[in-house]
Amino acid sequence: MELNVLGSELVECGTDPVTGFFRDGCCSTGPEDIGSHTVCVVVTAEFLRHQKSVGNDLTTPRPEYRFPGLVPGDRWCVVASRWLQAHKDGMATPVVLAATHERALEVIPLELLRGQAVDVPDDLTGIV
Repeated sequence: MELNVLGSELVECGTDPVTGFFRDGCCSTGPEDIGSHTVCVVVTAEFLRHQKSVGNDLTTPRPEYRFPGLVPGDRWCVVASRWLQAHKDGMATPVVLAATHERALEVIPLELLRGQAVDVPDDLTGIV
């Protein structure tokens, strides 16, 4: 069982479009996932523009990678270091903590993820 950053079972990130390094809808990871596609986000227009400006075009479809191109509102597993770069540049996009793999914590402190969370309950007692 893979865990999320809250220490519970990793939940699905998105299936429309189907996300994940393994295109299984989850931010699951393994040794072949060199980039660590572990952060489940809800992409914003600002985040997409920022990523394109730093050479990571997430809007143009790439069928050879089963990548449809993203639009604002899509849920997608992004590379942890790319999310951190966007955060440092003031362009972080919301994070779905329950669907963000615990391996993201190797790159991003939990406090930063919580600061952009769209699914953190008010009372964290018993979760972390």
